Amino acid sequence: MNELPQVLLSGFADEAANDKLAVQQFSAFAALGLEYYSIRFIDVGNGIKNVMQLTKSEIAKIRHMEGEYGLNVASIGSPIGKVKLVDTNDGSKNKFVKFDKYLKSDVQKACDLAHAFETKLIRGFSFYHPIGSDPYDHIPQAVDQLGQIAEACHRSDLTFGLEVEANLIGQNGDILAEIHKQVNHPAMVLIFDAGNLVCQGYTPDEVYQQYVAMKPGLGWMHIKDYKVTKPITEKGHIDEDALKNFVPAHLGDSGHERILRDFATMIPKLEKKLKKRGIPGVFLDLEPHVKGGGQFGGFSGPDGMGVALRGLCKTLDFAGVDYHLRDFDDICAARGF
Repeated sequence: MNELPQVLLSGFADEAANDKLAVQQFSAFAALGLEYYSIRFIDVGNGIKNVMQLTKSEIAKIRHMEGEYGLNVASIGSPIGKVKLVDTNDGSKNKFVKFDKYLKSDVQKACDLAHAFETKLIRGFSFYHPIGSDPYDHIPQAVDQLGQIAEACHRSDLTFGLEVEANLIGQNGDILAEIHKQVNHPAMVLIFDAGNLVCQGYTPDEVYQQYVAMKPGLGWMHIKDYKVTKPITEKGHIDEDALKNFVPAHLGDSGHERILRDFATMIPKLEKKLKKRGIPGVFLDLEPHVKGGGQFGGFSGPDGMGVALRGLCKTLDFAGVDYHLRDFDDICAARGF
């Protein structure tokens, strides 16, 4: 009997914590049976901080707690790339940073954090183009800068993941596929997120085609979904803070089962490719936003994260994809039996 292709389940742990406290995040994830988490916002006693603002002592405390709760970092949930590509006043609140400075400060900081947390993956994005402009016009500059980010990660033996998301030069799979093709660097992969497409007005068939476009560059997936309650007539700039209809993967309009059935066929080959770069396997990273989402994060609560995880597992079962949640054998191993 052939074994099913297997993924590694992870999630943005800050979504599971009412107050973003480290103990809340880790307790929830351990109880859910998860062994990996992506770190984004966290409070280890000095207030809520983005991972990019953590001090050495805070990192050391988190690492100690990871051991206590049996968790490992899947990826650094950095905001790399969520800055303006062009220094222009377009009415947005997005900041602009000169790229040379950005590369030496923020990108290097993300690489240092990946080493500190012993992960090979950094999540990032593809810059904001001026509101009202055509993202395709900005692909050459984005390719140049993303290529330099990929090279910086490569020199640190890391892999940079480019997530599909609204309002960026990377708002859909077609654009990201073109960027990936032009950058053509082994240290840069793409991150598919179906929910980030549905909320822009893409139909299930269109979401699937965007996934197909991204397949050659895929490295891992984020799992969220969205329920369309009224027609979205134009795919353009959206108010991310106004999005309120995120739902678990088995209840939305993305067509996750169809996507994951196809994804199952490429998991074995992708797993081999990732392991050559020191990555433990193919991650599905829960980022469900079921209690709300915005430009730089979302919230699900411990209950919402549990609902979202069970919805994903149900979908994976139907799609023929295997996964592992902690069981009694893991408890025995942790006790030394």
